[in-house]
Amino acid sequence: MYKKMQKHLQEELSSIKDAGLFKDERIIVSPQMAEIKVKSGQEVLNFCANNYLGLSNHLRLIAAAKKALDERGYGMSSVRFICGTQDLHKELEHTISDFFGTEDTILYASCFDANGGAFEPLLTADDAIISDSLNHASIIDGVRLCKAKRFRYANADMKDLEEKLKEAQTQRFKLIVTDGVFSMDGNAAPMDEIFALAKKYDAMVMIDESHSAGVVGKTGRGVTEEYNCLGKADMITGTLGKAFGGAIGGFTTGKKEIVEMLRQRSRPYLFSNSIPPLVAASGVEAFKMLQEDNTLQDKLHENVDYFVAKMKEAKFDIKPTQSAICAVMLYDAKLSQDFAAELLEEGIYVIGFYYPVVPQGEARIRVQLSAAHEREHLDKAIEAFIKVGKKLNVI
Repeated sequence: MYKKMQKHLQEELSSIKDAGLFKDERIIVSPQMAEIKVKSGQEVLNFCANNYLGLSNHLRLIAAAKKALDERGYGMSSVRFICGTQDLHKELEHTISDFFGTEDTILYASCFDANGGAFEPLLTADDAIISDSLNHASIIDGVRLCKAKRFRYANADMKDLEEKLKEAQTQRFKLIVTDGVFSMDGNAAPMDEIFALAKKYDAMVMIDESHSAGVVGKTGRGVTEEYNCLGKADMITGTLGKAFGGAIGGFTTGKKEIVEMLRQRSRPYLFSNSIPPLVAASGVEAFKMLQEDNTLQDKLHENVDYFVAKMKEAKFDIKPTQSAICAVMLYDAKLSQDFAAELLEEGIYVIGFYYPVVPQGEARIRVQLSAAHEREHLDKAIEAFIKVGKKLNVI
């Protein structure tokens, strides 16, 4: 039987390659940081990691992980409700709640799991989910697993959101779902306006803060801080895999009854292993660092402002950003791949994104800034962009 499927898969893979959509993995042979070494031996500057605060290789997180490894072991070999909950897991949940000003928190293996398990335990066919059109794939998949009526509004378009809320008025409960920061463009959801509409139409609000927590807002508490709405969200999902150290693990934080129901019925939580003790300990340390002072957040914001200003000065087409994501628009898919390849030759590691990851004709280089980047790193990247941009007739 597999012979038939093998032929089908080979043809499908060939068509993906022919369309220029095949994803190769570049192999890194160093820790994740601003300067990395790839398997070829080349040392490059990394401008495509989610390592927004530079914590992926931070000594304090490594020390916390080593201590937990010695004192609490390597893994739990269990789901949470059987024998997979240590004091470290509860400490991390309390720490996350304190950071976001919420009532309770539940941990998951990833934010993909947190989003995938968020809707079905809470909503039925009597309810409605109103979702932003550019929400992450994990939200889309989670919504599909739920029987609630679905509405989709144009990205950050408050007029369209209001129309969808009007259409959903006959449903029992209404939940507006949005990314905090949209990962391909870098723009933030206008949370002040979303909360105003939620109040007007008696809806709840859920935010995925994966690309905004630790990044957006003066102290890194995400889009609710940026828009002076701390504590207003009913549910916030997020990850430990980006700004908070870059390992694994996700969470949902919010109203205590919502979190308790997720503990009882959320399938990714009930049927997935607990996160390792060392990850929980490092997560606690990451949040502690952010609560001590704003050094990392301030440096990240300075780096973003500097890089964006210099790139605009060089006449690159930059999407407006409210985050650490800077989309350098090239529009043509092949050009985005060629541009990324040329930059790698210059020692700058970035990736070209094109359809179907972004809309047709919207190809780009997505640059991700970090607090780990020093000014000389930024200057080298800008110089490389200008050199390649002139060579490929982009500027």
